[in-house]
Amino acid sequence: MTRPKTVKSLDDPRFEDLGAPVEVRRHPKARRLTLRVSRTRRAVVVTLPEKCDLDEANSFVHRNLDWVRERLGTLPDPVPFRDGNLVPVRGQLCEIKLAGTHEGKGPVFLDLTAKPIPKLMVYGEKEHLPRRLSDWLYEQCQKDLAERVSVHAKFLGLHAKRIVIRDQTTRWGSCSTTGSLSFSWRLIMAPSFVLDYVAAHEVAHLKEMNHGPKFWALVKRTMPDMEQAKTWLQKNGMDLHSFGIEDTK
Repeated sequence: MTRPKTVKSLDDPRFEDLGAPVEVRRHPKARRLTLRVSRTRRAVVVTLPEKCDLDEANSFVHRNLDWVRERLGTLPDPVPFRDGNLVPVRGQLCEIKLAGTHEGKGPVFLDLTAKPIPKLMVYGEKEHLPRRLSDWLYEQCQKDLAERVSVHAKFLGLHAKRIVIRDQTTRWGSCSTTGSLSFSWRLIMAPSFVLDYVAAHEVAHLKEMNHGPKFWALVKRTMPDMEQAKTWLQKNGMDLHSFGIEDTK
């Protein structure tokens, strides 16, 4: 497969107020300049033919600045991991609370009894909050996926060699030919039935490395209500990429 190659980020002063990086990629099969806004990475991406120079890329973006701003304006506002912000955990909004002194409950404690909404109690100094909460969410995602992968694999008579949690931006999960399953950590923010569906989806790939009728029959066999989760991801999945990133505006 021929893949595009990232050349550099454009640093033209005219793009400074966009609040998003402008990346240039060369693609050997590109016949013309193209422009898109990545909703998952919150970046403006320009694809160039091999012989196109960067000055032409700069001009192309500048000519389309109104379109770029309009597209960026449709993105949900970033929600950094900061005290007082709201973040979903297993589909339920929780308030991040910097708790200060450690109370023996681990670096992060989810208080589901708190009112009016659950609290994500993060212990320690302010500067440690983003990393501690991020690590905790990764761990929770690993735990939930390990459980659901095990259930679906046992039901279908299959076996996953290992489960890897990553910050994937182009897909929610993937299955390698060696039997390793990779998942986006952001699934922990979705309702549990959505994480369950993605686990079932990737487990089915252990037997069918395609999206043909036999594959979907396997998924439906172990996850009869898969359509509900597919619909949720189509409508709401991209919004999960707004959490845990800094607001550059």
